[in-house]
Amino acid sequence: MAEYKLAVIPGDGVGPEVVAEGRKVLDALAADTPGLSFRYTEFPWGSDYYRETGALMPEDGLELLSPSDAILFGAVGDPDIPDHVTLHGLLLPMRRGFDQGVCIRPAYLYPGVTSPLTGKRAGDIDMVIFRENTEGEYAPVGGRLYPGTPHETVIQSNVFTRRGTERIIRAAFENCVRRNKKNKVTSVTKSNAQAFGMVFWDEVFQDVAAEYPQVETESLLVDRACMDFVRWPESFDVVVASNLFGDILSDIAAVVTGSMGLAPSANINPERQHPSMFEPVHGAAFDIVGRGIANPLATISAVAMMLDHLGEPEAALRVDAAVALCLQEGQVLTPDLGGEATTVQVGDLVVHMLSHG
Repeated sequence: MAEYKLAVIPGDGVGPEVVAEGRKVLDALAADTPGLSFRYTEFPWGSDYYRETGALMPEDGLELLSPSDAILFGAVGDPDIPDHVTLHGLLLPMRRGFDQGVCIRPAYLYPGVTSPLTGKRAGDIDMVIFRENTEGEYAPVGGRLYPGTPHETVIQSNVFTRRGTERIIRAAFENCVRRNKKNKVTSVTKSNAQAFGMVFWDEVFQDVAAEYPQVETESLLVDRACMDFVRWPESFDVVVASNLFGDILSDIAAVVTGSMGLAPSANINPERQHPSMFEPVHGAAFDIVGRGIANPLATISAVAMMLDHLGEPEAALRVDAAVALCLQEGQVLTPDLGGEATTVQVGDLVVHMLSHG
């Protein structure tokens, strides 16, 4: 046990609402776990900060975050600011600046949660998506020529390095071995059409797979993978994909397991030279901001992932168990899951489950 220095960036939209519940869970753990404590430093960065300063975070933002053991992040985005400005102004610089090349997004159909897919029972869908997080299609490489003229030309380049590609694929195989469930890794590309970057990805996947002969492998084109996430999601175990494809597939996985409000995400610096970042997948959710009905369980599950990363597996398991009990009982649920509870009420129940579940 130890004291952990946590940077907290509530951000935009429902971010402050759900992050508050994540902190509530951490405080409850610290209160009844001898030797465990958290020291928070909150940063008011995001769209309001942009309106005041012209930037989503200060120039020395990464330097200010660097001493932290981990970062708890809410959301970024604003209806009045273009998405590419907010995303590239805050979230992506942290992922790239701290070399958080491994994004982990689990998707599990909990008891008590109904999938929109008929015939799926609790536990039938149980996968984890490994998304390359710092390069690929989201690399800021490109530009515009002759803007505003009939000859306007736009170039957007994908970037795949051997280091980044091998790192994410190897992380997926290592996780598959540790999970020890279906013992299968699925790689998703579009190598029939993208003959350089995606063919390279396929080659690296084959090289790494040769080191794990005990693991079953398959390679799917992204359109086939999207169909199979809906038709046969129970066939997947560990999925590894590029930045763009991993982003899209993890949203589909969240929906087929009941709600975007249940989907956590970890942005990991595997070498542990920089802090890793933990967040819900759902984003700012402008349509429900201020109504107090955002589902905090994705953030709370991200807190569990953070605890595990920090070397507190028992605390992480307690949080995961509390979330599962909350869903299984089904009495205190937010509207996205068919309930009428508030964000605070769900957070309070998780805290109760931690001690009395």
